[in-house]
Amino acid sequence: MGVLLTVSYNGANYCGWQDQRNGKSVQEALSKAVGSALAIDSEFTMLGASRTDAGVHALGQRAHVITKRPVKVLVEKIPLVLNNDLPDDIRVTAATFVPDNFHPINNTISKTYRYTICNTRYNNPIMRNYSSHIRIPLDVSKMASATKHIIGEHDFAAFCSSGSIVKSTIRTVYTLDINQNADMVEITISGNGFLYNMVRIIAGTLVNVGIGKIVPDDVKAIIESLDRTRAGKTMPPQGLTLLEIFYG
Repeated sequence: MGVLLTVSYNGANYCGWQDQRNGKSVQEALSKAVGSALAIDSEFTMLGASRTDAGVHALGQRAHVITKRPVKVLVEKIPLVLNNDLPDDIRVTAATFVPDNFHPINNTISKTYRYTICNTRYNNPIMRNYSSHIRIPLDVSKMASATKHIIGEHDFAAFCSSGSIVKSTIRTVYTLDINQNADMVEITISGNGFLYNMVRIIAGTLVNVGIGKIVPDDVKAIIESLDRTRAGKTMPPQGLTLLEIFYG
């Protein structure tokens, strides 16, 4: 039996989604709730659809729970039952049964992330855990112009942090939008998959365009170079939110 959970969390107090020795993870907290609240103890495995890093947030993370023991809670009641056992910075917002051959990573069609930047002279203390801070005024129109070079299928090796082990660095970006609301700049990106730190590096490269360090058309050459050193810096994790994961 498999249950697919939709999970939202504030990542500020966690070492990331996946269990690690150096701190508490979202997966650890959720696993404890699943084991106790659903009365299946250790008779289950859990696989997340995306390995969000320390400090990264989520509104639409997916967790696939596989158990040999029957879940005795009505599926529509699972979020309520789990939320009673979860810390208040993690919430299960939906649950559904999925077939035995379902895989939360392999069956993914697309993912959508949002990166938020506070573009003010002084950082907004209320938003410090949910955005990064750039004090130099950003030219959002130039940033938007640069997105045309990123959209589509490319080898995104220049936008992948070292230490990543993947068979291919080719990915497809479906949409990439930049919106400004007062002092907040939001970069929303959707694609068939993302490399390690890819969204945060894309955001850092677009920031370089916004502050005039590079021009929009330089982004095309950066992608073609496959050279990580030519792209922008990896932006801080707290500005990143996993919005949604889509399945067929």
